[in-house]
Amino acid sequence: MISPAMRTIAVVNMKGGVGKTTTAVHVAAGLAARGRRVLLVDADPQGNVGHALRVHPERTLKDLMLGEATVEAVTVRGVRPGLDVIASTPAAFSLEVQLAGAVQRETLLARRLRTLEGYDDVVVDSSPAMNLLTYNALLCAGEAIVPVGMDWLAIVGARQTLDGLREIRDLWPDHGLQVTAVLPTAVHTGTNAARAAFEAIERDPEMGGRLWRPGIRQCIDLRYATAAHQTIWEYAPGSRAAEDYAAFVEHLAGRPREQEVADGEVQKEQAVL
Repeated sequence: MISPAMRTIAVVNMKGGVGKTTTAVHVAAGLAARGRRVLLVDADPQGNVGHALRVHPERTLKDLMLGEATVEAVTVRGVRPGLDVIASTPAAFSLEVQLAGAVQRETLLARRLRTLEGYDDVVVDSSPAMNLLTYNALLCAGEAIVPVGMDWLAIVGARQTLDGLREIRDLWPDHGLQVTAVLPTAVHTGTNAARAAFEAIERDPEMGGRLWRPGIRQCIDLRYATAAHQTIWEYAPGSRAAEDYAAFVEHLAGRPREQEVADGEVQKEQAVL
């Protein structure tokens, strides 16, 4: 499996449109900007990481998963200082069928990435569904970030996502996957809707303890930055979203993998009690 010396983070939510890819890109780019070597893996066949960062290589995640290319061959280096990318395309939608007979196909990505060297962090963007690629993303990660929009359906989607993560822990009890943060996105601060959404998340026994406040505030510059194939720090470094994502990355950077493991053990003890 991937070396335990590398921090591996999956960004996951079963509902689309909650800022999942935006969060994956900014977590990866933010950690890289802090002097870490980061690999960003797009495990979503929509290929939005490649669109966001203007990365369209000939070899992609599909070739890696099928064993038709090595991890070195599919990695695009120097997308940003310290940041490399493995991109995806809609061709990866066929992997569910092409890998139908593969042995232990849910852990293929982790096994393909086990030769990785020289990285401090691996960030994996996942598909907005609990499908084969999402299982692969989660089973090669030690931590999960769950972005959640500020509406009822998005909160339901986050709840379903956490149920799926619990299922993975039940099926693979030795894996040790932990939820690092539930991250509110597109937050309209000061509104009744935002307050109600925060209250609903805080009342949830699993989400409440992992909620990162104040979240990422609503910011139109995020859309413009994506259209310009830039991060928010490149496009609008003085914006609210730039400030919020910087603060969230600082939170992650100050929360090492060892702390996540310790928190996981505390949760297990509390469950027994």
